[in-house]
Amino acid sequence: MTDDAYLFLVDDPSAPLGVVPAAVGALACMETPAVLAWLDAQGSAPASPHLRLLPPEETAAVPEDAERLPVPLSDEELSRVRHHMVPEPLARLEEELLAYRDSTDGRDGLIGRALAAGVPPHRIVELTGVDPATVTAAAR
Repeated sequence: MTDDAYLFLVDDPSAPLGVVPAAVGALACMETPAVLAWLDAQGSAPASPHLRLLPPEETAAVPEDAERLPVPLSDEELSRVRHHMVPEPLARLEEELLAYRDSTDGRDGLIGRALAAGVPPHRIVELTGVDPATVTAAAR
């Protein structure tokens, strides 16, 4: 397995293989001289429906005869690519999981600030639904 994702071209734009990069949103790699030169050499464009992208764990699915180019993606970009590859019901669940993760980011800091401001621990438990041990740990 490689750590790079792969851009590649498909003959049939209705092929369900990979993700059309334009559907994923802005990707830093699409503006690099290497990718732009590769696209130019292929007679393609960044918004082409023939252009596809696969994450590192899926690159074995790139057809043997396909023109391909390894590209690095940030963690956030890779997450978006993976998200676009899953079926719609799973994509909705992934969105819920991301929302949950985002809502818990900074939780301990918020609990610590609440404690420092004088909110009693039992009230924090009541308001947040977190375990009392979590409140105690955030106080340290």
